[in-house]
Amino acid sequence: MKNALMLAIAALMLAACGTGGTGGGETMSLVGFAVPKAANNAIQKAWAKTAHGKGVRWKESYGASGDQSRAVVSGLKADYVHFSLETDVTRLVGAGLVTADWNTGPTKGIVSQSVVVLAVRKGNPKNIRDWDDIVKPGIGIVTPNPGSSGAARWNILAAYGQVLAKGGTRQQAEEYLTAFFRNVDALPGSGRDATTAFTGGTGDVFVTYENEAILARQSGEDFDYIVPDTTLLIENPGAVLKAAGPKAGKWLEFVLGETGQTEFAKKGFRPLTRIAAVDVPGANDPADPYPAPKALLTIAKDFGGWDKAATEFFDETNGVITRIQKQAGKS
Repeated sequence: MKNALMLAIAALMLAACGTGGTGGGETMSLVGFAVPKAANNAIQKAWAKTAHGKGVRWKESYGASGDQSRAVVSGLKADYVHFSLETDVTRLVGAGLVTADWNTGPTKGIVSQSVVVLAVRKGNPKNIRDWDDIVKPGIGIVTPNPGSSGAARWNILAAYGQVLAKGGTRQQAEEYLTAFFRNVDALPGSGRDATTAFTGGTGDVFVTYENEAILARQSGEDFDYIVPDTTLLIENPGAVLKAAGPKAGKWLEFVLGETGQTEFAKKGFRPLTRIAAVDVPGANDPADPYPAPKALLTIAKDFGGWDKAATEFFDETNGVITRIQKQAGKS
């Protein structure tokens, strides 16, 4: 709780103004996980050109998803939240800050999506092609810490689920993750911090979101990335708070519309709905940026939903991943 309150205070002190103009209008507060900031800022600029968005100013706070969710519960002001995990929104439902029907719309509360990929050094000197290669001796892995980062939880479940998808047992999946964590060189607190660690020279492979890899390359980083044959669909939720200003609902509609989803696509996210073709610099093939994986796992189909997965894998006392991390000395 103390950590969350400190985060809230720091976020309020560092809150950045957005793109809606220099005077008058409504101020909206956006609290999110670190990864989609560039996409959200691009959508804000596009929204500012509409009748509903004109004159709107923004205060923003970005960080690790779980920390951000707890900060909102502890008092950090938010009109709209964009988190990595569904459980980070349901925490706000439990606190009475978001309505229980937040995820009943056409996209079930999801506003952005991606897949888990493997980023490697330029030219792929360790010849990493798929999941089996990253648990070999001598391979250093970078992934954010599932204790604070939503991105990490997607990554770890992708690594676990691919074993089952190939016909392995749950015991074999746990053995795989044990080898995985033994190879971990860094467990930064958030997906963005993990990107910084990898691009700064740590590790041989970075388990990350496809959009994070694309955005980093758009920003001048020079590495390769691989979409594994079997990977996990990442679905990031967004929600308007009960006490939000009157324009927050219009903002969410814009985010889910063609313009909003196009801006997400330009920044490396796979659009939720059909949009016009768009080139995506930084993608492996900018003209065809989002190829379909051979096998795409989902939280709902393969893990029984986030409520079940969060308890089974990430419970602070009995979670499968929690136990494996402790055994590997990588908590």
